[in-house]
Amino acid sequence: MALVQYSDSESDSEKEAPPRKIKKPSQNLSHNPASRLPPLPASFHDLYASSVKVSVRDDPSLHGGRKRVIPHVEGNWPTHIYLEWYPSKEELEILGSIIRQAEHMFRAEQAKLNSFLYSDLGVRLPLHISLSRPVVLRTEERQPFMDTFGAALSGFGISPFEVQIDSLDWVSNFERTRWFYVLRVKRPNGDCLNRLLHISNRSLGLFNQPPLYAPLFNSKSGTQPSIRGSKPASTGDYTKCFHISIAWSLEEPSAEEKKSMESIDIQRLKALKIKFDCLKAKIGNNVSSIPL
Repeated sequence: MALVQYSDSESDSEKEAPPRKIKKPSQNLSHNPASRLPPLPASFHDLYASSVKVSVRDDPSLHGGRKRVIPHVEGNWPTHIYLEWYPSKEELEILGSIIRQAEHMFRAEQAKLNSFLYSDLGVRLPLHISLSRPVVLRTEERQPFMDTFGAALSGFGISPFEVQIDSLDWVSNFERTRWFYVLRVKRPNGDCLNRLLHISNRSLGLFNQPPLYAPLFNSKSGTQPSIRGSKPASTGDYTKCFHISIAWSLEEPSAEEKKSMESIDIQRLKALKIKFDCLKAKIGNNVSSIPL
């Protein structure tokens, strides 16, 4: 956009205009005006869910030594189903305290505990509970999958629910190239996590994608039953598998370090109630929010 050149007469007229009175805020208002603003809608965060790409090739030096799990292939779309949690300021303080304590106990020479709470620029980041592996859909499969998944989710009528934290733990990715410091969660009312996992696994299975946690394929026929028109069958309780990652490392902590971290007090953490009222499906850089 070009700059506008103002004439001298316009500048003079602006100087001659009487100053406007600025109304001072009431003394009774909070010192922090931002605290009075309503929260941003959940869909706002979806607009900025992807980081800026700085290389078309896998370059671990650009992101803390992490390696791309799914190689970039034209026509392939990395896909992830998950529940998203944006911790409040108070919740971030609790989580940050736990990470700092764990980092102090993590004494490996070349290891570093990297927080998931903030970006490199200090921007608050969302946390999540995964309901799928990192899988890949072809371009022509994206919309059919969303139609199938959305219909299955609405058909089972899962309402918003809350989860609480049970314990701290360490888990690795499937390739054992990264280790994650995680919050294990308790089984929520209505067994919603297991039900959502079942829907996600069955929906992705129809597109020949592997399940998360549960091997749902029929070992005899090699097929997976349709999910339409019936409620999720009992597939076992995978609550002990669900977790929220809060930090990561390229090195696995030793048994002694893990034992030391068990002494961290998490009573304030256990008192938190994390509410989920929608489910997220990220395909490529596009994030869809599906209300429960």
